[in-house]
Amino acid sequence: MSIHYQPAQLADLTEIMTIENQGFTPEEAASETSMAERIQVISDTFITAKDDQGQVLGYIVGPADNARYINDDLFDHTTPNNPTAAYQTVLSLAVHDDAQGKGIASQLLKELAKVAKAQHRQAITLTCLERLIPFYERNGYVNAGVAESDHAGEVWYNLIHSL
Repeated sequence: MSIHYQPAQLADLTEIMTIENQGFTPEEAASETSMAERIQVISDTFITAKDDQGQVLGYIVGPADNARYINDDLFDHTTPNNPTAAYQTVLSLAVHDDAQGKGIASQLLKELAKVAKAQHRQAITLTCLERLIPFYERNGYVNAGVAESDHAGEVWYNLIHSL
């Protein structure tokens, strides 16, 4: 099976929402309305991984921003990518339960890094739960400590990857 990486399309929304709801608690997960807005507004930084039949196996999404660390406002509304922003953010990275363990999440990080480099970003920034820190560190991210975020009432950590 080969995997293809390409911008998300509205036709992918149902599959994306299935994966979003598998990967995140109801409090953490983006709404369908919010995810549709992300597809429409920042499709250049909303990348899907699809199999040969076109099924979505995973995705990564986030807007470009000038802040070094993610703030919770980014989860609430989507604005177009700022062409001069220093940072590429990651709001969601998720892989379908049946496709995990195949390196898809790591490859999605690499695909987003290619886009971010082409857009002259300095780094990629994200927040994650403590249990995910080792995954991101294996992918070249550095733990910058506890985030100010209180998204979904969780403790989040800032991670950053220089480009």
